[in-house]
Amino acid sequence: MSDRSARETLSKVPEVTLAFWIIKIAATTLGETGGDTVTMTLDWGYLAGTALFLGALIVLVIAQIRAKAFHPFLYWATIVASTTFGTTMADFADRSLGIGYTGGSALLLGSLILVLTVWYASEGTISVDTVSTPRVEAFYWAAITFSQTLGTALGDWLADTGGLGYGYGALVFGAGLAVILALYLWTNVSRVLLFWAAFILTRPLGATVGDFLDKPIHDGGLALSRPLASAVLAVLILLGLLVLPQRAGRHPAASEA
Repeated sequence: MSDRSARETLSKVPEVTLAFWIIKIAATTLGETGGDTVTMTLDWGYLAGTALFLGALIVLVIAQIRAKAFHPFLYWATIVASTTFGTTMADFADRSLGIGYTGGSALLLGSLILVLTVWYASEGTISVDTVSTPRVEAFYWAAITFSQTLGTALGDWLADTGGLGYGYGALVFGAGLAVILALYLWTNVSRVLLFWAAFILTRPLGATVGDFLDKPIHDGGLALSRPLASAVLAVLILLGLLVLPQRAGRHPAASEA
């Protein structure tokens, strides 16, 4: 295969490694504290905050789709935008529209399943290894956005409606991820299914950890400064991108040469 063909078969998203999951969890936690900083600390409210982060997400998704290759900083900026939008959108739906955590979680789960179903019907797979064309990228980012928003609603549902609080909620989602890891290591369960399950669960884990950091003590949090927590998380993500290896995932066609 020529160098040009090899480049064309590389995915536009990163290879799924331990480094990917470390940065993903940090990004989802930043999405929670960053979204709360704008809507609560700066008092923009959920509607204005949602509009702000939706605009940023649209710009970054367009830039990601127009890019000719995988760019780590662009990709993770888009992930942070999607998770921050997910935070404000879920809060707007659950609280401002009065849908509630249970109704919001059910609605978002249905929306995510619909996107993944249409993606599979169109492409015959929902594997992230195939994200190398604009159409597949559009499906990918739609699924990412719905999964991020669903994760926020699930985190709030378990912590508040479920009565577990933020600390125990984080432990539950962490245990869920441990089960997925065990299935990955010791079973033949579909890797694509396990990826999406893990991707969804890392979002409520980040949501509950973020809430645990910045919510008032009487609500079960540590009452830390939201802007400070967001700044620290952003620095950690930047350091992670500089230190941890970030490679483009390889499209299945690359193995056919």
